[in-house]
Amino acid sequence: MMDLRYCILGMAFLAPVYGNPQMLALREEAPVSLETLPPDGLSAANLFGKGVSLTYDDFILLPAHIDFAVDEVSLETSLTRNIRLKLPFVSSPMDTVTEAKMAISMALLGGIGIVHYNNTIEEQAEIVRSVKRFENGFILEPFVLSPSHTVAEMAQVIKQVGFSGFPITDNGKLHGKLLGIATKRDIDFVSDPSKTLQEAMTKNVITASEGTSLEEARKILIQSKKSLLPIINKRGELVALISRKDMRQSKIFPLASKGKDMHLLVGAAVGTRQDDRKRVDALAAAGVDVLVIDSAQGDSSFQIEMIRYIKSRYPQIDVIGGNVVTVAQAKNLIDAGADGLRVGMGSGSICITQEMMAVGRGQATGIYQVAKFAHQHGVPIIADGGIRNSGHILRALSLGADMVMMGSMLAGSEEAPGDYFLQEGVRVKRYRGMGSLEAMAKNAAQRYLNDTSAIKIPQGVSGTVIDKGSIRTQLPFLAQAVKHGMQDIGVSSLKQLAEARESGSLRFEWRTVAAQGEGKVHSIHTYENPIGY
Repeated sequence: MMDLRYCILGMAFLAPVYGNPQMLALREEAPVSLETLPPDGLSAANLFGKGVSLTYDDFILLPAHIDFAVDEVSLETSLTRNIRLKLPFVSSPMDTVTEAKMAISMALLGGIGIVHYNNTIEEQAEIVRSVKRFENGFILEPFVLSPSHTVAEMAQVIKQVGFSGFPITDNGKLHGKLLGIATKRDIDFVSDPSKTLQEAMTKNVITASEGTSLEEARKILIQSKKSLLPIINKRGELVALISRKDMRQSKIFPLASKGKDMHLLVGAAVGTRQDDRKRVDALAAAGVDVLVIDSAQGDSSFQIEMIRYIKSRYPQIDVIGGNVVTVAQAKNLIDAGADGLRVGMGSGSICITQEMMAVGRGQATGIYQVAKFAHQHGVPIIADGGIRNSGHILRALSLGADMVMMGSMLAGSEEAPGDYFLQEGVRVKRYRGMGSLEAMAKNAAQRYLNDTSAIKIPQGVSGTVIDKGSIRTQLPFLAQAVKHGMQDIGVSSLKQLAEARESGSLRFEWRTVAAQGEGKVHSIHTYENPIGY
């Protein structure tokens, strides 16, 4: 009875609405046009017009209508005025992130690597040359042993690195004189583990000369029926290696970043000291495609002079200036001739600039304000710092970034410099900020304009990051996740994304702390992180 009374009461309450002829007429009218609906959320101009320093987690993008497949989304973008790439990914010029292996893989996958300069001029130039020389299928940094290594030592190395054979050079290093090859077959039945590889190795080795094409090397390897083919120069020194296993597994990379000469694109970082002009000269001779002037605070007379020097002496090399976070900073570097800008100050995971110096800007605000100005002058920008997942990448792009630079996202990968080790049972690699005391003790203090100071003020820390596997798995995952995000907001290219932002049709909303928590994994005991999270 009670339920029936409530139903009768409800019908009586609704009768004036549903029995009203005017209301019935409204229900029969055509659907309301989307153009007449009040817009949800805020435009980018409204979101960033409050004078508040925002970062990626402070806002969310609102979804829009989807009328295309995710495979139709293009992430092609500009790194500089003159260089376009298939993917908006750049590896940071840090000594625990980008050397040859990282730069090669980044370029093969459609991005680009920027080689750090916390090394000698010769070392950095050689890294650039090795990237430019790379041809898919050649191993440019093979694991090498010396004739004085013992059978026991080789067996231990096999367990550690998983390889079954090694070239043997007189000094145990790449570019040493090739003496032979030692494989697992050579040592399997050696009874004395203290026996040296000088005695155990195969000395009559089939080789190929430097400059041999991959196809020619493939034929030699097949005819020899060997597992390894060393590549030597005219002096008999080892310069590369081809393995039968890698030859079988070599892949085609359709997105690869290549120049007109069909060599991989590579960038390199330089400082602003007078001596860095010699570094610029060496890098230009090595074939570098773009130079990044690496400074925590880029708006300085030192950097302006360096930009002008590079552009006057090497007009064919694009120059990326930075770091900047304000329009005034950006203007000074663009006026000096910068072809691209890095945006970010104190937002990196190992950076403590904002804490130590009380100077910087929220990364999202910096990107939006600088991009709005830089794009009026045809200058692309790189969002540098604070990227922790694929969602942050899309947020950066939505605010006007043309590229995102990643450090911690790539540190700990197979391609990053350094060796893995166990820390509290977890496999990790070292990762350090270029403003850390550890990095500055080597050479990086010049990046922070305090290399002559008696007291070093750190703007970064040193630490470890967990093993992330290979970026050859990670980057395609991130790219696909960003494509899905772009589909959700109704744009199929970065050009459309820019148009939506400028017209105000791309909508944003603030996120409270509670909303941020709600949007992340919660209310479960354990879970496994996906690659891009």
